[in-house]
Amino acid sequence: MMHWRSIIRIVGLLITLLSVFMLIPALVALIYRDGAGTIFVRSFIATLLLGCLLWIPNRHQCHELNTRAGFLIVVLFWIVVGTIGAFPFIFDDHLNLNLTTAFFESFSSLTTTGVTTIVGLDHLPKALLIYRQLLQWLGGMGIIVLAVAILPLLGVGGMQLYRAEIPGPQKDNKMRPRIAQTAKILWSIYILLTLLCAISLWFAGMNIFDAISHSFSTISMGGFSTHDSSLAYFNSPTINYIVTLFLILSGCNFGLHFAAISGFSIKVYWRDQEFRTFIFILLILITITILTLYLHYPDNRLRIDSIILQVVSMAATVGFMVDDINSWPASLSILLLSASFIGGCAGSTGGGLKVVRVIILFMQGSRELKRLIHPNAIYTLKLNNRVVPERIIEAVWGFFSAYALVFLVSFFVIMATGMEAADSFYIVASSLNNLGVGLNNLSNNFASVSDIVKWIMVVDMLFGRLEIFTLLILFTPTFWRS
Repeated sequence: MMHWRSIIRIVGLLITLLSVFMLIPALVALIYRDGAGTIFVRSFIATLLLGCLLWIPNRHQCHELNTRAGFLIVVLFWIVVGTIGAFPFIFDDHLNLNLTTAFFESFSSLTTTGVTTIVGLDHLPKALLIYRQLLQWLGGMGIIVLAVAILPLLGVGGMQLYRAEIPGPQKDNKMRPRIAQTAKILWSIYILLTLLCAISLWFAGMNIFDAISHSFSTISMGGFSTHDSSLAYFNSPTINYIVTLFLILSGCNFGLHFAAISGFSIKVYWRDQEFRTFIFILLILITITILTLYLHYPDNRLRIDSIILQVVSMAATVGFMVDDINSWPASLSILLLSASFIGGCAGSTGGGLKVVRVIILFMQGSRELKRLIHPNAIYTLKLNNRVVPERIIEAVWGFFSAYALVFLVSFFVIMATGMEAADSFYIVASSLNNLGVGLNNLSNNFASVSDIVKWIMVVDMLFGRLEIFTLLILFTPTFWRS
């Protein structure tokens, strides 16, 4: 049985929590006197009223949540919060965005996709710039995980919300017996990495505003910048290397960070098979890219720091631009875009299929080849010297199939709107992998795409951020049966 009033109560609480974050850009507007504070005060009031309207009439409706309710709350909240996130873009007079584009910018930020239609970032009010970065930062770890960490009013059912929100195939792995403790640990590590990144960028030469802004988009792996030329604006090898380091840390399973901190040892990273594979993939891509660029442009002096950052940024589904990849050989652009399908590690803020799923798919394919030779032999798959349950292997294959289905359907629908095949492929890959990089005719931004394509991209962004099944399950008749 679905307890609708209890679900509405929790969504109302989450919206009320979000309203508080509207005051941060308002404070920035006050500090910099950029005149944008009013739109965030209006957005705060509207969000708070909506949250209270949903929560207060249902505040006594406290029922235990089942798995179905957890999935529904997560999807409902992401849709509602994406809508609320569009308020400042709608109210603002600097951007003059229509309704579709305002929603597009909001969902792109929250899902950490990082695609944009906005130009002239260098001249926008500081409040609007920090707001875009803040939305990415909140969406990176997940606002619902934050709520489970700090809102005991959610009561029983936190595990259902956590399982629906957290990325990766092994969602029941907890660092602490209580799910609220696990959520607090995740957010503590997330905040710690953000602070370390901001301080490092500040010491490297960024002003305090840019340092904080880029630490938000780096740790969330969102890729937004406060400048049109992104990180290329700073033209600093030191900044590039710092961002690269923190991108790798953010692309790592946050459970490993906790194990390393609690055990005072960095050896736990290299003992993890997924992390080793993640680093190996990045090293291979960096090597191929440098060699290819050297062979094509032997007379040009290569910026190794820019190349490394650009490769890590695309492969880990971040989307920072420090070089014009459209001027690179087409083979490299396609290679790096293809690498984004792998993405970061499970339990990270990266997008894509996740490295652990690719490892399991590879091992399963290898096992099937062995079975062709020895049909009666029994082979088990091991990850980190532990046998992978058959249920997880089946789930990974199911996820991959659903991922491919969503990709193909989106691809053909976008082509049906009149887009070229190559651009349609780039759009779906960028949206579904939460990458946010434009190639070919979309190298500058996505302002030229039609409203229909933007809405398709919004749906794909949600599919990518919620890992396909969380959203897809709502379209099955079984989900709605009592």
